[in-house]
Amino acid sequence: MDDRLNQALGCIREDVRATQAYPVQSAAGLIKLDTMENPFRLSEELQRRLGERLGRVAINRYPAERTQDLARALAAHAGMPAGCAITLGNGSDEIITMLTMAVSRPGAKILSPLPSFVMYAISARYQGLDFVGVPLTAEFELDEAAMLAAIAEHRPALTYLAYPNNPTGNLWDAGAVERIVQAAGEAGGLVVLDEAYQPFAERDAMGLLDRYPHALVMRTMSKFGLAGVRIGYLIGQAALVAEIDKIRPPFNVGVLNAEAGLFALEHAEVYAEQARVLRIERERLFAALQALPGIAPFPSQGNMILARVADAARVFQAMKDRGVLIKNVSAMHPLLANCLRLTIGTPEENVAMLAALKESLS
Repeated sequence: MDDRLNQALGCIREDVRATQAYPVQSAAGLIKLDTMENPFRLSEELQRRLGERLGRVAINRYPAERTQDLARALAAHAGMPAGCAITLGNGSDEIITMLTMAVSRPGAKILSPLPSFVMYAISARYQGLDFVGVPLTAEFELDEAAMLAAIAEHRPALTYLAYPNNPTGNLWDAGAVERIVQAAGEAGGLVVLDEAYQPFAERDAMGLLDRYPHALVMRTMSKFGLAGVRIGYLIGQAALVAEIDKIRPPFNVGVLNAEAGLFALEHAEVYAEQARVLRIERERLFAALQALPGIAPFPSQGNMILARVADAARVFQAMKDRGVLIKNVSAMHPLLANCLRLTIGTPEENVAMLAALKESLS
């Protein structure tokens, strides 16, 4: 390697050079059921109307008023409580980065149950912060006693609770969640309730914002049906959100993204119907998985189902060979040994996935 290139690479932090980039599987030619996207496209009529609308956007200008319009529309859609404010991110990932930067100081710690969304730990590491992971139970429930003990010991600046959780899909006990939120506040930290999968869950945590000023709710439009648009948002007490908003890059949500988000909210009933179909499909698929030998599914409140098989690597590859791409999450955490995560697709995709799964298990 050229000495000058070696010298240039030496400018990059060693911990960054030692890690791998976030993996994204190629889905070319496959039924894509690996990343919890909404599988439904808009009708041709709505596609046409959206295209015409985007064609009128002034893409020669930086984002301004329309991004503010989107924030107000999202606040109304989410039922933002009085006294709260909202800030936007380029997906939830950017909001996680903003939050980590906001609390980044020597000795600060980030805490989350594990397994959970990998970006919590990745973001902490890139900001030079310690990440504390508290294992879930064998059934993927919160270990409340362990969580409370970890909060008391580490006094984290930021605690994440994915609600429902990814990749396990379950919605933890509301009482345990509230007690953890309270304990984290008493320890002087913030709590982020990550509700990425809220459209598919039977309850949410927005009501906690009235009672706990250190709590924040984070949501995304990705699971709503706009994964390609990259819009995340954070809601909490206005004074707290104002501080986090200082870190938000200027113009971080593009004008086309903002206009697409506004268009989607104006047709929220279309996306609500899609979510309803996916919830029905989730329960149908869960029942079908329960009836299959050789696989053990776990209950879900998201748009995915976690399931354990005897050999996840073999089943994953066998399904890919049959044209269906799912996610092998076995390496994410010891509790996920031989686990696969199946995204809920369209009814037709789910039929094809089940057929491939049956063959792959045999």
